[in-house]
Amino acid sequence: MNATYLRFEFARLFRNRQNFIFSLIFPLVLFFAIAGPNRNKTVVDDITFSRFYMAGMIAFGTLAAVLAGGARIAMERQIGWNRQLRLTPLSPRAYLRTKVLTSYLLAVISLLLITGSALALGARFPMVDWLKGVGLVLIALIPFAALGVLLGHLIKGDSMGPVIGGSMSVFIILGGGYFPIGTGHGFMHYFVRLIPSFWLVQAGKTGLGGQEWTSEAWLVVAVWAVALAAAAVWAYRRDTQRA
Repeated sequence: MNATYLRFEFARLFRNRQNFIFSLIFPLVLFFAIAGPNRNKTVVDDITFSRFYMAGMIAFGTLAAVLAGGARIAMERQIGWNRQLRLTPLSPRAYLRTKVLTSYLLAVISLLLITGSALALGARFPMVDWLKGVGLVLIALIPFAALGVLLGHLIKGDSMGPVIGGSMSVFIILGGGYFPIGTGHGFMHYFVRLIPSFWLVQAGKTGLGGQEWTSEAWLVVAVWAVALAAAAVWAYRRDTQRA
C-alpha cells in the first residue's frame, strides 16, 4: 500500500499544472529576468551575478516546492480525500512520509532547473562545492517541509495561496535571498541568523565556494525542524480527530 500510494502521489504531482507552473516555471522566469541582463556583471571576488543570484533562487524555488505540498494537503482536505485515505490500510507515518518525499522530489527538480539555467548564462563553479551545497539545501528544507504539512492541516484550501505567498516572501527576504541582510553587528544581524531560511540561502552559497555551515547553522535548523515536525504531527492528529 505504501509504495502504491507513493507512485500515485508522484503521478498526481506532474498532473497538477498549476502547481507545476508555480513551483518550477515561475522561479525560472524570475531568474532569467533578473540574472539574464546582468550575466556579465561581477559581485564579490569576481563571482558573476548569475552565479551569485543562483543561490538565492535555489532557496526560492526549493522553498516554493516544499510549501506547495501544504497547498495540496489543504485541497485534499477540502474535497474529503483525506477522510477516504483513513479508511485504507495506509498508516499516518506512511502518509506523512509520502507527502514529504513528494515535496522533496519537486524541490530537487527545481534545484536542477535553476542550476542548469545558471550554467546556460555562463555560471561556473566546482562540482564538489555544488554537491556540498545541494546536500545542505536538502537538510535546510526539513523545517519547511514540516511547515508545509502543518499549514496544510490548519489552513483551508482557498486561503493557502495568500498564506504560502506571504510566508515565502517573509522567509526569503529575511533569509537574504533577494539582497544581503543583517550585515554588520546590529540587531538584524543576530535576528536573521535565528531563522532557518537564512541558513537555506547560506547552504546555496556553499555551492559558490562560500563559507561552511557552522554549528550555529546546524542548531538553528535542527531546533526548527523538531519544533515544526512536532507541530505538524499535532495538526494531523487534530485534523483526524475532527474528521
